[in-house]
Parts: sequence; C-alpha cells; structure tokens
Amino acid sequence: MTPQSTFMVLAPVAEGKVEQLRAMLVSMNLSPGVVNPKNELVPFGEFDRLHVARFVVLDLPTADSITVYTRAPAPWPTSLVFLGDTDGPATGVLEELAERCGPGLRQIFAHCEGFGPTTDLLSWMTRHERPSAADYVNRIGRTVRQVHEERALRDALVAYVHHTDTPRDELATATRARLVKFVDEEKRAGRLTLTAPEQTPFAWRLRNAMHAVGVPIALLLLTPFLVIASPVLVYMLRRREKTDPDIAPRPGAEHIQRVGALEDHEISNQFTVFGDLKPGLFRQWLTALLLCVLNYTARHIFNRSYLTRVQTIHFARWVFVDERRRLFFASNYDGSVESYWDDFINKIGWGVNLVFTNGLGYPRTDWLVRRGARDEQKYKRVLRRHQFPTDVWYKAYPGLTAVDLHRNTLIRQGIERTSMTDQETREWLRLL
Repeated sequence: MTPQSTFMVLAPVAEGKVEQLRAMLVSMNLSPGVVNPKNELVPFGEFDRLHVARFVVLDLPTADSITVYTRAPAPWPTSLVFLGDTDGPATGVLEELAERCGPGLRQIFAHCEGFGPTTDLLSWMTRHERPSAADYVNRIGRTVRQVHEERALRDALVAYVHHTDTPRDELATATRARLVKFVDEEKRAGRLTLTAPEQTPFAWRLRNAMHAVGVPIALLLLTPFLVIASPVLVYMLRRREKTDPDIAPRPGAEHIQRVGALEDHEISNQFTVFGDLKPGLFRQWLTALLLCVLNYTARHIFNRSYLTRVQTIHFARWVFVDERRRLFFASNYDGSVESYWDDFINKIGWGVNLVFTNGLGYPRTDWLVRRGARDEQKYKRVLRRHQFPTDVWYKAYPGLTAVDLHRNTLIRQGIERTSMTDQETREWLRLL
C-alpha cells in the first residue's frame, strides 16, 4: 500500500504584487474555476502522484470581527498558499515539482517576500511548509495510478457488456468467468493494466502503529488531570459558550459571486476557509485537542471511503497558522456547496460543532456538540463569509466522485478474486 501525504507552502506576498500574482494565477486556468492541467507554469497533469492541488491568495477581510472581544486585530499579510495531496512522501513530490517546474514556480513565488532570483527553490518551499493539525483521506492507499487503471477497467467492462449478447439463461458465475477471461485477454494485449499495490513502507507502518497506540495512551495518562480539572474546565467552557457572540452577517453579493463563479464546473468542487479562532489559550488548546482526536479517527477509523456518514469528501485538512491564532481549512468534495453543507448539518452536525465551534463567529454551541450547525442559516453565512476563492484548483481524475472510486475498486476486486458465491457474483455484476 502506498500511503498518502500532504504539503502546504505558505508565504507572504510582497507589497504591491498581489494583483500581478492574481493575474498570473488566472493564466493557469482555461476559464474561471477550470485549470489547464498542461499550463506552462505548473503542468499538474504531468505528475502521476498528485491527486489534488491548489493555489490560493489569502487576505483576511474578517480580521476586524475580533474587536467584539475588545481585542485589536492581529495583523495578517496577504499570503500565497500552495498545497497538494500526494501518493507517497510529499517531500518527493516537492522535489519533483522543483526540478520539473522550477521556472514556473519561480515566476509565481517571485511575488512573495524573501524570494529572489538566486533563492534555492526547494529549500525555500520546505522552509515555508506548514504541517497539518489534521488530515482526512477518503481511502488511504488508493493511488492516482490505481484510480486511472480502475476507471479504464470499468469502462472496458461496460463497453464489452453493452456490445456482447448475453444468453438469457447464463448463470451469474458464467458471466463473471467470461468477463474475467476478457480482462485477461485485454491485459495480455496491453490495453488494460492493473498494477499490483506496492509494499507498504516499513517506516510508515511503524509510525502508524506507534500513532495508533500512542495517542490513546497519552489521552489515558491525561485522564486523571482532566478528571481533577473537569469542574474548572466545564466552567470555562460553559461560560464561553453562553457569552460568545454570534458574528454572522450576510456575505456581500460581490463576495458570493466571486466564490460562486469558481464552483460547479465539474462533479467535484474545492472549498477553502480561513479565519480567526476565538481568543484565548483555552480555545487554542481545545481546538488542538479536538483536531488531534479528529486526526486519529481519520487516520485509523474513517480511512475506508467514509467520514462517519459522509462519503463525498476526497481530501481535507486543518492547519494552524499565526501561532495558532488562526485556522486554515481546505477540502475537495463531490456535489454542490449547498449539498456539502447540508450533508454535515443533517448527518454529523455534532462533529462539525466539535471542529469549528472555536472559530470566531461560529453559532453558539451547548456542550460542544449541540446547536451550532443546527442553526442552518447562521452556519452557512459564517462559512460563506470565511470562504476564499481558490485561484487555481487541480484534480487528477475529473468526472469521478468518491463513490465512483469506491465502486471501481470493488469491480477490480471482483475481477481479481479467485472465487465468489453466486450471491456475491450477482451483487458484483450490478456494479457494471
């Protein structure tokens, strides 16, 4: 199995260069919201380990909201974000990007502070990397190559079935045997390839096992302290929940139009949100703890095509910036933004509350999990208000949803299995 990893380069944009940078990023698109995978600056389509990637220019028009707590806004320089989700170590993909797209990346990063003609590109990107506090991968181990090969397999099988007469009395097992034979012939002719998974790196397996055991042990060791401190912690939480102001004005029409113009150009979409956390160390450490738990469950429990009851997310990440005063969130999902939000409200509203309750302006929660996202209109206004236009967004397999990817994997598994019961065979055939 090849595990996935992430990278995120974040750097301030030099004064007076924001508009030039935006214009350059626009040149990478075929049209608003539609990237040219063969663009001259960063031809994403040439990288066979890159699932998704994006460039985002981050300013912070909501910074003044913190004044409701009688706090002065912390300064935020307009910054450029370059992030991606990859197969295998992200360091290898960054090295490949620097080697093969050096001139284009240099043109882009030349708009950032501290980047000059003689700057070492790879070292600069590495210095400006920001680690995730939590990551979600729809299915750990599913590679870009696997996605493309399994898509070709299903297309070939569907075409074969549609152009071949099947005897009415043919048993399901006989139909499957005929399809298996067809696939074998296509593989021998070189028209289909089904690459065997690579061996899982030992170092990753070791780190993963240590993480799977270490986090529960750490939480267990903290339990006595949490029990002793619980009256104080509960008081601190409830006092804040009862007094934190809702800040949910309607987003301006121009803002809605800017972000909306970049959505719904294919079956999947991107979502980028950035903003302040509610002030104070209590909120910062509570967010860090909750994201630690989220990262654990995403890594060890919800790593097989489901995030609890939601199946539409390909990749997502949560990143602390600015000394944990602010939180950056990016996701890649199927369907419209309204259906995406509704999925979370209706299926796991409590989970959304746990993650975002500490965000400035988020609708009030009770005991972290109640209310919050259930206040649908406020919830949606807060998200839209903190959403940023994703200047450039790339997905390696347009037209395929997360459900499609899961179905195609099941089709492949059905081809490669040595035997199946009659009932299993009938269910498998219904996938075609």
